[in-house]
Amino acid sequence: MIELSTKTRIHAPAKRCFDLARSVEVHLKGNVHFGEQSVAEGGVTSGLIGLGQRVTWRARHFGVRQTLTSEITAFDSPRYFQDTMLRGAFSKMQHDHYFISLAPHVTQMRDTFRFEAPLGILGRIAERLVLREYMLDLLKERNAVL
Repeated sequence: MIELSTKTRIHAPAKRCFDLARSVEVHLKGNVHFGEQSVAEGGVTSGLIGLGQRVTWRARHFGVRQTLTSEITAFDSPRYFQDTMLRGAFSKMQHDHYFISLAPHVTQMRDTFRFEAPLGILGRIAERLVLREYMLDLLKERNAVL
């Protein structure tokens, strides 16, 4: 399993950052060149996703159309939320989002992102050779939109 961590300083109050980070529309703006869409499969397709709610994303990665469904599995507004993959290309995936107010209009957002590729030893090789950097770049690109 790979664990990635990023910190992003945002010039906005923690509550605003918290809401933007769980906005379907903001997520889509952060992944526009992958053709990402939120699709109706019994979950949220717009607005703010909350505890127990699911969202299904469809996008093209490595030239392959992929579908991933995640659910908000922990929620403590405006400090923390967690999304966990229910279905998708990875064996496991979990993303923790932390929001720390540094000043009235300055927030530090910290992401901890864990994933495990399928296919045993081949998956572990792919994690280290390709997926680690690829997923870190996706996180940074998304965070830049926030």
